[in-house]
Amino acid sequence: MKITVKLFARMRELVGAGALERSLADNATVADLVTSLHHDFPRLAQAAPRTIIAVNQEFVEPTARLTDGDEVAFFPPVSGGSNAGSNDKFGVTFDPIGLDEIASKVVKPETGAVAVFGGVVRNVSAGKEVEHLEYEAYEAMAVAKLKQVAAEARERWPKIVDIAIVQRIGHLEVGENAVVVAVSSPHRNDGCFEACAYAINRLKEIVPIWKKEVSPTGEEWVEGDYLPSSGDAATI
Repeated sequence: MKITVKLFARMRELVGAGALERSLADNATVADLVTSLHHDFPRLAQAAPRTIIAVNQEFVEPTARLTDGDEVAFFPPVSGGSNAGSNDKFGVTFDPIGLDEIASKVVKPETGAVAVFGGVVRNVSAGKEVEHLEYEAYEAMAVAKLKQVAAEARERWPKIVDIAIVQRIGHLEVGENAVVVAVSSPHRNDGCFEACAYAINRLKEIVPIWKKEVSPTGEEWVEGDYLPSSGDAATI
């Protein structure tokens, strides 16, 4: 069977390509694919303990069976779809994003409170000067996971009126918004603050978005610590 392999961020650089086509025996597992790739790309094997794998845009275990035509993605822990259009509440975009712009997406007649979080590019990280950031995303899966984050938040705080989460990718200068989360509710005590905090924290666990910090002395991919598993698959 034929499998499409996609690689992102540091994994792409280790292999030297963003996409590969692989042939596997019928009934092969994700682990079989991993063994094959590690044989051909030993540097990828070195990163195995911090590699996340998704099949058809959902997290899987190594024992998962593959089928002909599957798309398998390899990427590091996240650090933070189609591009977000003017009416999209969930998406990634190369265009600048504003707090008021995203907040306006969640205001409805029954809205009495809006909580907004903006993640801004700063000029220092871990004591090191930062000139700018380069963001990358597995776009289709990122949009699906942003919607999952919103669904999880709604389940926890059912009085929420609406949620919007938009992430910017590409080249970002210091002071620009990298991500904006907006949550509305009828009253301020109906979960908008809590859901907003939950959304940005959960985004940094399961949404496949990565950033590269560029400084006067070089550049470095910044990776998180959370390693998603099949337990983080969408259930809502």
